[in-house]
Amino acid sequence: MSAERAVMMAQGPLDGLLVADFSRILAGPYATMLLADLGAQVIKVEGPTGDDTRTWMPPTREGVSTYYLGINRNKRSIALNLKDAADLEAAQELARRADIMIENFKPGGLSRFGLDYESVAAANEKIIYASISGFGSGAGAEMPGYDLMVQAISGLMSLTGDPDGPPYRAGISVFDVMAGMHATIGILAALNHRARSGRGQHVEVNLLSSALSGLVNHSSGYVASGTIPYRMGNAHPSLFPYEPLPTADGELIVIAGNDGQFRKLCQVLDLPDLPDDPRFGRNQDRTANREELRPILVERLAKRGKDEWFRDLLAAGVPCAPINTIDGGVALAGELGLHPVIDAGGVPAVRNPITFSETPAAYELPPPTLDEHGEEIRAWLSR
Repeated sequence: MSAERAVMMAQGPLDGLLVADFSRILAGPYATMLLADLGAQVIKVEGPTGDDTRTWMPPTREGVSTYYLGINRNKRSIALNLKDAADLEAAQELARRADIMIENFKPGGLSRFGLDYESVAAANEKIIYASISGFGSGAGAEMPGYDLMVQAISGLMSLTGDPDGPPYRAGISVFDVMAGMHATIGILAALNHRARSGRGQHVEVNLLSSALSGLVNHSSGYVASGTIPYRMGNAHPSLFPYEPLPTADGELIVIAGNDGQFRKLCQVLDLPDLPDDPRFGRNQDRTANREELRPILVERLAKRGKDEWFRDLLAAGVPCAPINTIDGGVALAGELGLHPVIDAGGVPAVRNPITFSETPAAYELPPPTLDEHGEEIRAWLSR
């Protein structure tokens, strides 16, 4: 395979787009992996020691961090020391040729290398340049952008945990992932604008803004009504039931998202009169009187095990779910025909969640070793 073919291999709905990926850790690499799955040609630019997540372990697969493996498939790696003149020239040439550049350095951090938006756009006016930061490029530019900081500052941790217990972080870096998706949305929108106007632009995303948007009903409740939410454990502030409830052998998530679902729930639980009780007939009544309703439901659920209830409630159209570990979630996705696990060049990975009828995602390359494609990319850039 020629060096140019290796760099510019085409696949998927984003076929023909070249992405210069100057990001690292999670938000940026997740965004560029999504683009790569859909056919964009992603060149991952790493420093001489590589992306930090290469060292984030355990767990590992054959000595490689699974954290790194999970967000870097379908890319090619080149290691560049931006303090070296030849490497900096290669980085600038890559930015000049790219359709998209994405970075998550501290705001302004690339300006000394001539790789900031203004410098890149001066040489490549059609560039879609995406920047991801923790707190924006204004007064928060000097703040380090760690997901855990944003979970704390945004208010998410104040909502997570038992009412009388301490606040907790979410089990994943939720705002890194959300910011990565917002960056992807912004890039695709900017590409559409470029197709109409011929002009590129600067797309900026920050974790705190993604967090406030992603807090949806809670942030809306505050900005629209002044309501500050509080920790409710697994309960929902606006729905009941919408939480785990104990059965004879463990907890089951039980949901009545509307009055019709509550009536179906009561039919399966053999509580036919409950929906006509004025305390429980409407969602707002059930929510206001949840402490009276919960023991009635718990008493009935205690008569059978969670798997039996799951089968019968689901058959009746009542949303419910067992509380699985990840292996159970992957197994159920497989049983449902969602094909959750794919092969990315010999490395098992979770499939891209988007399905296309005409241009499906592809998984041609495993996550690259550091500078795996450096020689061929340098040769291509020098032509």
